[in-house]
Amino acid sequence: MKRYIGPTTIITPHQQLEHAAILWDGPRLLAVGNANEIPCPPDAEVINATNLIVAPGLIDIQLNGAFGLDFTADPHTIWQVAAQLPRYGVTSFLPTIITSPLENVAVAQQVMATPPAHFRGSAPLGLHLEGPFLHPSKKGAHNPKHLRLPTLEATANWSPETHVRLVTLAPELPGALATVQQLTAHGVVVSAGHSMATTYNEAQQGFEAGVRYGTHLFNAMPTLHHREPGLAGALLYDARPVVGLIPDGLHVHSSLVALAWRLLGNQRLSIVTDAMAALGMPPGEYQLGDHTVTVDETSAHLPDGTLAGSIISMDGTLRNLIAFTGCTLAEALPTMTTTPAKLLGVSAERGQLIAGAMADMVLLTSQHEVAMTIAAGEIVYQRVS
Repeated sequence: MKRYIGPTTIITPHQQLEHAAILWDGPRLLAVGNANEIPCPPDAEVINATNLIVAPGLIDIQLNGAFGLDFTADPHTIWQVAAQLPRYGVTSFLPTIITSPLENVAVAQQVMATPPAHFRGSAPLGLHLEGPFLHPSKKGAHNPKHLRLPTLEATANWSPETHVRLVTLAPELPGALATVQQLTAHGVVVSAGHSMATTYNEAQQGFEAGVRYGTHLFNAMPTLHHREPGLAGALLYDARPVVGLIPDGLHVHSSLVALAWRLLGNQRLSIVTDAMAALGMPPGEYQLGDHTVTVDETSAHLPDGTLAGSIISMDGTLRNLIAFTGCTLAEALPTMTTTPAKLLGVSAERGQLIAGAMADMVLLTSQHEVAMTIAAGEIVYQRVS
């Protein structure tokens, strides 16, 4: 069925178009451009976007769970959460499995291979495996009893074809560099994180082996030091990796969010939520893997005070990034659309509004709040006025 929006403001996000229109048929975009050049077909359904901004659907590549459900504790909840994520403007994401037995990863892979019939919602693009190859000294909220050294045998069947897209590991661990090389050869994006890479050279060795991402900059890595910049300094300086950041106002001070923005720009900065099961829920106790996490109005903590993921939504990170940096909406959007899509190798289909791409869109108010989300051409969320 053909659908049409226009005339309105559209951010592709390569450019901002005024008096623009967008036409699609089923899950694919047919045309995006000036409304005078894209007439509405007589048989198309017209979607009202008056006073709204049309942007590509948001992509969150680090999400542990939401709506009271945790992917690591029960991977079968992935599709249930995916159906509800569009309320935050998310049209695709990576379900994140944190450190747990490898058998749990196999279950998650099977869940990803068997989507429910007639699914409508945010598309899981593959798993983000955050662990179990992490440094014990930077375990964060990960259970140390499940940590292990990386081996080629353990990761032999991890690839996008088996529903693994991104793996976070500590590149300084024994066996890590060979594992990075193997995963990269299989098409998996490898990230450095939860690491004790205290020297710049240790981080560089990871990049040379194929590391192309950094998991939540500044968190779970050695503090940036002026004489030994370590992993944080290497991620900021080296042009090769894309760098993840959680702008919830708790994981990283707003001034450092602004500094990272200044250094990395929207082509290397990847905004994520790292949200856990309490996203969309009231304060209380929730699961993160096999940990019980206490959640208040703003944060999630283990009993010892360790941050255990966040409770911020993806549209919330968009508003925070703009507030912390002073950037515009058009400048902010690539950090959660084109940049993660390019990193994952899906930029032809996701993260931009061009003919032939998936019809994944979020319609935003002038306050950057989600009014409607369209995924694969279908309206999957509409705010009640």
